Amino acid sequence: MDYLPVALELRGRAVLVVGGGEVAARKVSLVARAGARVTVLAPALCEGLARMAGRGELEHAAADWDERPLTDYWLVIAATDDPAVNAGVKAAADAAGRYCNVVDDRPLCSFIMPAIVDRSPIQVAISTGGASPTLARRLRAWLETALPQNLGAVARFADGWRDAAKRVLPDAAARRAFQERLVEGAIADHVLAGREADARRQAARELDALAGGATPSGAGEVRLVGAGPGDPGLLTLHGLQALQWADVILHDRLVSRDVLDLARRDAECISVGKASGRGYDRQLEINARMVAEARAGRRVVRLKGGDATLFARLGEEIAALDAAGIAWRVVPGVTAASGCAAYAGIPLTDRDAGQEVSFVTAHGRDGLDRLDWAALARPGRTVVFYMGVSRAGHVAASLVAAGASPDRPAAVIASGTTASQVVRRGSLAELESLAEGLAPPALLVVGDVARAARQGLPAALPDSDPWSDTAWCGSAVGAVAPVGTPAAG
Repeated sequence: MDYLPVALELRGRAVLVVGGGEVAARKVSLVARAGARVTVLAPALCEGLARMAGRGELEHAAADWDERPLTDYWLVIAATDDPAVNAGVKAAADAAGRYCNVVDDRPLCSFIMPAIVDRSPIQVAISTGGASPTLARRLRAWLETALPQNLGAVARFADGWRDAAKRVLPDAAARRAFQERLVEGAIADHVLAGREADARRQAARELDALAGGATPSGAGEVRLVGAGPGDPGLLTLHGLQALQWADVILHDRLVSRDVLDLARRDAECISVGKASGRGYDRQLEINARMVAEARAGRRVVRLKGGDATLFARLGEEIAALDAAGIAWRVVPGVTAASGCAAYAGIPLTDRDAGQEVSFVTAHGRDGLDRLDWAALARPGRTVVFYMGVSRAGHVAASLVAAGASPDRPAAVIASGTTASQVVRRGSLAELESLAEGLAPPALLVVGDVARAARQGLPAALPDSDPWSDTAWCGSAVGAVAPVGTPAAG
């Protein structure tokens, strides 16, 4: 190793920072958060440091560097733009036997400040040995997305049970098993969600079971996750964490391969997509599979396209899990209506053209027969029809019969948010022709806002750059295909 990673206990210790600019301010902020007593040596302070000095968070020694002895300080940081001053600070630190960091000058450093992911008391320090601070920052950004923001609460919770476990579990293996139950699974989920009372009750049951010689409940749990409409960049942070957590993923037919590729490499991915004509029977099979996998002690993700709460039979699956006594959690996703409309340049609402939005499915228990067509046909309303491509003609005829103008703008979006996205725009009278030849997944959008529809490229991040922090804005460009003309993906 070029460097030995260590964690320094700075609380109450004296730290000297030479320099009063923005770079110095970043270093001061870090050591001050660790509880150090900070002295800043500089003729003047930048605005941020001046505010800290005003709040009594640092001591300001208003002077130039004067080669003073540094024996009173435990740690030294040089953050000036004068190489001679920085070298002088390092020489004085060496003479005093103190560790010194000279910002952006690795040869002069006796220690290096890492990039830090802070989930106190959990901390992750990333260092490239000074070779590439930019890469360290990119790695930190990636880890920031992978680690829950309140992960530290899990560590504190587990620490709070250590003494109790030592009292009642003399066997080290049993204590280890108990600690594992605290930091992963349902107990940790309760803590992460802020339900510490539920976590304490379940932890107490697990401890009692182990103390009595019994095996704790082996039941796993289920997370019902919305995968978004297709572009893996639209998967939520919690959705990504669920995929990394899962032992088995039961996914819909339309969940993209790119999304599944974000799962843990050893996770089992099983397609449970419903075939036309046997949705009810297939749903019962899915329910039974979720319960069976969880009862086998596996961590299960039920992965659905779009948002798990919208037209995804979420209620039926929750009822099946409740009946089986299986713990579950819902992770919402970006719904197809908002994602696909955004990538097609369609605002679902508009102060003048669309004050209301309705999401409608063409595949309820009674299909389209129970819809309030008069309400859907009202001016100023945007209507998004899910799973309606095969019934586009019926949709158009029903809306016109209920009073909608045949000239009302309409659009069809197929394979939305993906590289194969197709957008066709026309009128309500042309809706059936617009949908002709398009395969699911596709949405019908009816309303004045559909005038804005355009055929554009999705805002996907390139697969080759997992560290990219540049958001492609997704501005739609190009021409909309005329009626009856297949649009290029």
